[in-house]
Amino acid sequence: MNRTIHIGDQEYFPGVSQIQYEGPGSDNPLAFKTYDPSRIVAGKTMEDHLRFASCYWHSFCATGADPFGPGTRFPRWATKTTAMQRSVDRLDAAFEFFTKLNVPYYCFHDFDLASEGTSIAESEKNLQTMVDLAKERQAATGMRLLWGTANLFSNPRYMNGAATNPDFAVLTYAASQVKAALDATVELGGQNYVFWGGREGYSCLLNTNTRRELEHMALFLEKAKDYGRSIGFEGTFLIEPKPMEPMKHQYDFDAQTVIGFLRHHGLAGDFKLNIEANHATLAGHAFAHDLRMAADAGLLGSIDANRGDPQNGWDTDQFPLDLYDCVHAMIVVLENGGLGSGGLNFDAKLRRESTGPTDLFIAHIGGMDSFARGLLVADKVVRDPRMRALRDSRYSSFDGGDGKRFESGELGLAELRDIAVNNGEPEQISARQELVENLVNDHLVTACQL
Repeated sequence: MNRTIHIGDQEYFPGVSQIQYEGPGSDNPLAFKTYDPSRIVAGKTMEDHLRFASCYWHSFCATGADPFGPGTRFPRWATKTTAMQRSVDRLDAAFEFFTKLNVPYYCFHDFDLASEGTSIAESEKNLQTMVDLAKERQAATGMRLLWGTANLFSNPRYMNGAATNPDFAVLTYAASQVKAALDATVELGGQNYVFWGGREGYSCLLNTNTRRELEHMALFLEKAKDYGRSIGFEGTFLIEPKPMEPMKHQYDFDAQTVIGFLRHHGLAGDFKLNIEANHATLAGHAFAHDLRMAADAGLLGSIDANRGDPQNGWDTDQFPLDLYDCVHAMIVVLENGGLGSGGLNFDAKLRRESTGPTDLFIAHIGGMDSFARGLLVADKVVRDPRMRALRDSRYSSFDGGDGKRFESGELGLAELRDIAVNNGEPEQISARQELVENLVNDHLVTACQL
């Protein structure tokens, strides 16, 4: 569907109309070449498969600043005298952008949307003011909230963590923020709520009680879940893994770490994982690896779509343009039956050197087209009987006889030993890796020509 374009007191992106699908033959940088929201793929529209969202923080709060210099972008929505006036202008700019890009969803941290006050009460008031305005703009445009969250890492009070902070006073402050952010998410109809433990970890083992901190984190998540359910939140709580940065080690290191944590503390029934591509690669994994681990556990909830730079060892949050990454990701998503209430959120930021008035549109268009291409290729791969046959044949020895008896738990170790003696040396069976990779390449070429 086409969202109603929002224009506030001033137009922040003049000359840009709503982005449309023009097809692969178009040379218009402000048009989709592959992403056609209404195109049916595997029984659903592209819009329903991909559930794109634009993030508030990188797109409307970031200026291009880095540790070596100040910002390079000076947006007109950041010029007003007071923080709350700037918040209103930023909201109008964001909704203008969302609706011109025609994404169905957006995501925010509490203090992206509103300015933090000098007290909890003032912060809550500021957030409620902005929630009221956002609710009006959602109703007028058709925009929806994919998820909300609280920033529990930027303020100096969280230098030693939030839920894992050794100071109970800091933990209670974090709880006040999560309560307000949950209230905001519910009021705005958010379909998920995310926890990114930006400083939930340690810098030095010598002065850290890791056991106690992990127990505190689990209890904090449980109480947040209980509160959310008590106020009518029916969506999914999401944990976003990341191995390090800013802490030396973060407790939500990767997908399997989080899966084990959730199961150990009895939280897997309400929580799933929000997998970020760049976080997976920082953990030494492929993007598809963390997606697959979450999907295999039945805990794949949502995706932060971005990528890192192999020449850099930190979280660069670049827009996703790697077609192989997108194809492999969408194979997992399709085989998972979709993302449920989750979606593909562009947790990505413009490069410091990109300062043009349309760069933000061009970056999102590239990412959306990349995942649309990934969806088309993944659909062909998943439906290709050769791919399934190649994979399934590797496990055929477990489909009957003693292999099936093992899977059902009937055989003990001594019995397995006797079977090995009777069978003798196993025959080598090729995994045919190059063939399956070539088949994906073949589909990548043909699918994107349609």
